[in-house]
Amino acid sequence: MESAGVDRLPVTLEEAGALQEELADRVVLEPLARAPRSIGAVDAAYAEGTTYAAAVLCRYDTLAPLTERVVVRETSFPYLPGYFWLREAPPLLEAIAALQPRPDVLLVDGQGIAHPRRFGIACHLGVLTGIPSIGCAKSHLIGTYREPGREKGNWTPLEQDGSLVGAVLRTRTDVRPLFISPGHRVTLEDALAVVLHCCTDCRVPEPMRQADRAARQAMKSVLSLHLS
Repeated sequence: MESAGVDRLPVTLEEAGALQEELADRVVLEPLARAPRSIGAVDAAYAEGTTYAAAVLCRYDTLAPLTERVVVRETSFPYLPGYFWLREAPPLLEAIAALQPRPDVLLVDGQGIAHPRRFGIACHLGVLTGIPSIGCAKSHLIGTYREPGREKGNWTPLEQDGSLVGAVLRTRTDVRPLFISPGHRVTLEDALAVVLHCCTDCRVPEPMRQADRAARQAMKSVLSLHLS
């Protein structure tokens, strides 16, 4: 994995914001070097002070699952909008490191550059791993936009302070859109194409659904052991 030059997690929000701004300079937005053959996704579930961080690997053409890894760690930070990575990035990075082989592209349930400091969790994971990453968020964080058309594939620009930071994409007809933004080593056009390819019958891309399922299953397994 690539190193971001971070020796420890920040202690204060001021340190966290400064680190985000520093690492944001390392984000590269460029076309994918080649067509993906595999795609990864990450997600996490939480219960009783514990984080269940899942990473899955799928074939890109069929979206068939290849492998998955789940890391279980104590939850170190509360949820803070704009600082999501403090909570999820460390265990997710462990789960990604356990995937073999590495995915060609990574889908992240969160923001990419559509972030107050242009460095959401998709950027963080992309910069630290070197894997092209895409932020695929279910909710709006920053920026202005018009509602896209009702048909699947329609999208509108997501803009902040006059800059294009992402897109609001309808992934299923007459269903709420997703907020797509590049994380690292992809363009917005690449991100839209990858997400649409991965959205079959559901609003959320299939690899992200599999990551969500893996995290929740691990959580339920551990909780059931505690109750037995």
